[in-house]
Amino acid sequence: QVTGYLDDCTCDVETIDAFNNYKLFPRLNELLERDYFRYYKVNLQKPCPFWDDSSHCGMRDCAVQPCPSDEVPDGIRSASYKYSEEANNLAEECEEAKRLGAVDDSLSTEARQAVLQWAQHDDSSDSFCEADDIHSPDAEYVDLLLNPERYTGYKGPDAWKIWNSIYEENCFKPQNVKRPLASDRGDDGGHTFYKWLKGVCVEKRAFYRLISGLHASINIHLSARYLLQDTWSEKKWGPNVTEFQQRFDEVLTRGEGPRRLKNLYFLYLIELRALSKVLPFFERPDFQLYTGNKSQDAEVKHLLLEILQLAKSFPLHFDENSFFAGNKKEAAKLKEEFRLHFRNISKIMDCVGCFKCRLWGKLQTQGLGTALKILFSENLIERIPESGPSYGFQLTRQEIVALFNAFGRVSTSVKELENFRNILQNMR
Repeated sequence: QVTGYLDDCTCDVETIDAFNNYKLFPRLNELLERDYFRYYKVNLQKPCPFWDDSSHCGMRDCAVQPCPSDEVPDGIRSASYKYSEEANNLAEECEEAKRLGAVDDSLSTEARQAVLQWAQHDDSSDSFCEADDIHSPDAEYVDLLLNPERYTGYKGPDAWKIWNSIYEENCFKPQNVKRPLASDRGDDGGHTFYKWLKGVCVEKRAFYRLISGLHASINIHLSARYLLQDTWSEKKWGPNVTEFQQRFDEVLTRGEGPRRLKNLYFLYLIELRALSKVLPFFERPDFQLYTGNKSQDAEVKHLLLEILQLAKSFPLHFDENSFFAGNKKEAAKLKEEFRLHFRNISKIMDCVGCFKCRLWGKLQTQGLGTALKILFSENLIERIPESGPSYGFQLTRQEIVALFNAFGRVSTSVKELENFRNILQNMR
């Protein structure tokens, strides 16, 4: 039942399916298997900042296996937040000085300026996410290919509390408007909620739809990589149609499932638009996806640029110019609210009791936060010089890895939907 045009967009579901499943998804998968994109540094030990919670999922599928540091390529390990060889070397020289709030006198004026610019950037207020301190002793590298996102058994009140906190406290929603299928929602079938949603500005509506789309995407991954068989000899993972139907079937969800899936397509359009906009940042000759292996790094950059050119060629992009387009003062205030709400959601990820769910939750919120940062930095990206440092607009390695892996998850969800469609048709 999920077909046709999406609200607030000129695009339709069928165009996205054809573009994603046959053009973009295969190439993106190839990119995400490369070393630069498979290692993500994360701190899974941070305490929950909102409530006392020491309850962690005890099931083995909730565990995350960190990488021994000697398995991570030297170029990534040396300074994982900068992206070129020169930047890595400079960052290593200056790291101690920068941390102490001073700048080493032995550096050239140009180098000192670069370090100060980085410090300003890294502390700047353009970020939509509360990023992990990757220098913390608790931060570890994780090989994303060895810790895939899939069903872990983490559910019930703890998981519900996370999503409830996200929707009820961070989606601009008044307390008296219950979202559809909330446990205490009353009996109006979501009528009050959708009346409220229709009445709010496009930015607040988009915020809710992005969160709902992210939730839908995660639920598709859990349904598509479900533990079907668990014996002493083997574990078998695959699509669980019953689980999928419980979350998305129109009848079982009282019409809510198809809406959730349309929000997934909306999320896809937003992240795809960000990829098309950030092309000038990656196109510069100075930019490297630095791992220390020169020939592979050049090959991966070539593949990355192909994907970004493909993203740019998509015919029906979302038009983000409708965002924050009114009165300048009001628009700036709303944008700041938008950013702070999203930062709050990124902090809630430290309350997730299942470490594997926490890993992928943190990565996907950082990826979406990076996409939003790109969309709201269009003027800065347009002014990036062809060579030399890009002071106005920067992405850390963490942001780059999160951006592409998060889009990889949404792209996978769209592909898995096609698979579930085929399975359901064959069952009829």
